[in-house]
Amino acid sequence: MTPRAPHSPLADEVLARLVRIYPGGGDPHRAGEMVAYMKGVAPFLGIRSPERRALSRTVLDGLAKPTEADCAAVALRCWALQEREYHYFAVDYLRRYVPVCSSAFLPVARHLVVTTSWWDTVDHLAAHVVGPLVAADEELTAVMDRWIDDDDLWLARTALLHQLTYKERTDPDRLFDFCLRRAAHPDFFIRKAIGWSLREYAKSDPGAVRAFVAAESARLSPLSVREALKNL
Repeated sequence: MTPRAPHSPLADEVLARLVRIYPGGGDPHRAGEMVAYMKGVAPFLGIRSPERRALSRTVLDGLAKPTEADCAAVALRCWALQEREYHYFAVDYLRRYVPVCSSAFLPVARHLVVTTSWWDTVDHLAAHVVGPLVAADEELTAVMDRWIDDDDLWLARTALLHQLTYKERTDPDRLFDFCLRRAAHPDFFIRKAIGWSLREYAKSDPGAVRAFVAAESARLSPLSVREALKNL
């Protein structure tokens, strides 16, 4: 079920500014290049990241800090717009304000992960929105335990990557278990995420990752092994 955007005067103002300001920074030729690079996942306005961030500062200038309901309204309404830069704005907004969100926000994050899905939004949502939500509420680990087995590869990728920024706070047993549970998955994005999550944890505990890969190399794909050991 698609979450409904809550009533939010703040979101009304954000969206009004956004759709007025962003198009002026677009470039049709660049937009075509972006569409091709992102495999046609969505149309683009053609705004490069530095310019987009500058425009976002203009959009948000003078506005109040949002509540959780405001965050949900902004994100869902941005996601309803076609051009990908609006989705990027929503991701940046949530990264900034995820501390105001509770575990009740996770269904909104799930909707963003499974809608118009590609790595450019999913990876940031996994590490910088879902990850902090789970870290703040231990009960959400049970949801990650379900997502890792989901048929939607982007939910599974999110479960693999949600601990990406945890460093010493990583739960290695859950990380290693998740990697093995999806080790046989044929998709590049799952195999890459397995290796990436292990490589990131190796910065905190290289010995544990070496031992895990050595013990399970027959089950892990060559891509996952190569990514996991890249910096070791």
